[in-house]
Amino acid sequence: YTILQIIMEEPLDLIRLSIDERIYVKCRNDRELRGKLHAYDQHLNMVLGDVEETVTSHEIDEETDEEIVKKATRTVGMLFVRGDVVVLVSPPLRTS
Repeated sequence: YTILQIIMEEPLDLIRLSIDERIYVKCRNDRELRGKLHAYDQHLNMVLGDVEETVTSHEIDEETDEEIVKKATRTVGMLFVRGDVVVLVSPPLRTS
């Protein structure tokens, strides 16, 4: 067994090991968050700090029928994320 296998026994252990680390959270409605994980619960409600939020929107140009993809980014100091909007959580990259 590796140390990571011993520490991780259930899915939320991955989140627990990411406390105080920057994580990536993909949400519903083409919303992505990158921020420092401060807290979470069993419903995947999370409190993130120093958050960069990116919202992607898709529109159709009426004249050319081409899809236009727009990305809007904002920075938020502290954010509460409701667990039912979370699609994916990616822990920080660990190189060891």
